[in-house]
Amino acid sequence: IHVVQSGGGVVQPGGSLTLSCRCSGITFSSYFLNWVRQAPGKERELVATISHRGDTQYADSVKGRFTISRDNDKNTVYLRMDMVELEDTGVYTCNAANLYWGQGSEVTVSS
Repeated sequence: IHVVQSGGGVVQPGGSLTLSCRCSGITFSSYFLNWVRQAPGKERELVATISHRGDTQYADSVKGRFTISRDNDKNTVYLRMDMVELEDTGVYTCNAANLYWGQGSEVTVSS
């Protein structure tokens, strides 16, 4: 089982960034998929979830700015981050049902 993330980097406040997470070795379409983040000095936070049916949930802090989506044909889950804020800085990690985790992607929001 492999969970490989791509994306991340430095983005200016108000900008956009998309993270990707490809899972292999699992029946991808059956899994809830999550994006979590950990900001410096803070506890890990669940940012967004998408069910196997495509239902989504978001943390209040990102609602209306972030979009989680999935492509079952590509075994990939995405996190589109729009209108980013300084407080969005952190390490973003995807997981499948809290069982299989990506390696983490660093996102820095800075002017």
